Amino acid sequence: MTEKNTPTKTEHIACAVCLEEIPATVATSQEGDEYAQHFCGLECYDQWKQQQAKDPAGNDKDQ
Repeated sequence: MTEKNTPTKTEHIACAVCLEEIPATVATSQEGDEYAQHFCGLECYDQWKQQQAKDPAGNDKDQ
């Protein structure tokens, strides 16, 4: 008897920068001390990295 291949449900996560839903299997991740952030691609990762270089604490300096 042959086995049926049933599709599995793909887990999706949000990109840390643009919040676009992406499959977890293709997400690029940046490991943190308490959590991991996921990015849809190198452009969003680079944008996040530049923001962290300006203000690593995530504070809004304009206030």
